[in-house]
Amino acid sequence: MKLLFSHPAGNQNVRAMLDGLEAAGMLARFTTTLAVAPDHPALKLVPQGLSRDLLRRRFNIPREKILQHPWRELARAVCSRAGWNYWLRHEEGFASIDGVLQDFDRFSARALAQLHRRCALGAVYTYEDSALDTFRVARQLGIKCVYDLPISYWEVGRKLMEEEIQRLPAWQEALGGGMSDSPAKLERKAHELELADLVVVPSRFVADSLPSWAGQKSRVLSPFGSPLSVAAAAPKAVDPSKPLRVLFVGSMGQRKGLADLFQAMHLLKGENIELVVMGSPLADLSFYRGQYADFTHEKGRPHAEVLALMRSCDVFCLPSLYEGRALVMQEAMSQGLPVVITPNTGGDDLVIEGKTGFLVPIRSPEKIAEKLAWFNQNRHALPEMSQAAVQHAASYTWQNYSDVVIDAIRKLG
Repeated sequence: MKLLFSHPAGNQNVRAMLDGLEAAGMLARFTTTLAVAPDHPALKLVPQGLSRDLLRRRFNIPREKILQHPWRELARAVCSRAGWNYWLRHEEGFASIDGVLQDFDRFSARALAQLHRRCALGAVYTYEDSALDTFRVARQLGIKCVYDLPISYWEVGRKLMEEEIQRLPAWQEALGGGMSDSPAKLERKAHELELADLVVVPSRFVADSLPSWAGQKSRVLSPFGSPLSVAAAAPKAVDPSKPLRVLFVGSMGQRKGLADLFQAMHLLKGENIELVVMGSPLADLSFYRGQYADFTHEKGRPHAEVLALMRSCDVFCLPSLYEGRALVMQEAMSQGLPVVITPNTGGDDLVIEGKTGFLVPIRSPEKIAEKLAWFNQNRHALPEMSQAAVQHAASYTWQNYSDVVIDAIRKLG
């Protein structure tokens, strides 16, 4: 079976799937917004920071298999760097993310008929929010539709966030979670799912979030792979006199459970624990200081430096209300950090209770505090748990991730 694979950017799981499809001889074409060759002369003419950003858009497949549609994405990048927020307005702005995604979807749909004539496509594979027009054309051509849903279905997230507005009204400006999505955008998501022949999900939490009317659809669950561990082979040294460094990484909103983590830190007063928060604020930093003053804020940075920050910490905590499968959990484990996470992170299988970390319920500062206090009071257990976290994370590979999905696609034929 040959297929068209489509994604507007190309994050790590997309690249793994792209590489897997190419190795399996199934990739007919890859449509994306922007793909940069590492030897492109323009890279020498732009600032180093921009050059680094552009190189994130390189792909390890033959160039003739890549179809680009860059202009709307380039407009978004220019407006973002220039601070032209009018053009970036949610859903409405010409250079908004939704504008880019829908324009890209139309591009992939227009390319589909000609590609089908040339390559006899058996399937298209695309992602939430950029699938609807492509799927409509695919249906007309008798091509199977593979739909990748990287986060829980929108109804679950919307319900949880509406409850949070009532539970924590002070956090309304820092909720996150797509609460401003219009009815038209939500309807579009439903139509995409309706047209799918196969739904790809990264976790049991996402699978369980699908609405009942989609219950008969074929689905395949394949967890993401982990980065290669560069954690020291020797166990971490334990110094009880130093604070236990607890790391949170993610957008600084209550969708990620940050309010509950802050409340847990209040409950831990008197414990020798330091909270390190790395992420982009959704409100002024003074808002967060008003909730819990004593955290260390770390800004975003290149991936290698994120991993180095992880290695400087002891425990990773992500008490999210909903995710797809937060890849940052496996990244932290690969660097030797046991985890304290909720099942709604999509990572319940990462926790071997008491060995690689602990699961806690959502909205439970008391349970978070209990587990973090346990780590602080049982420092002797950290070296063994650190090594167990590294080993368990290493059992999740990107090749297995793509192999499982590719096997399910073949069965569609």
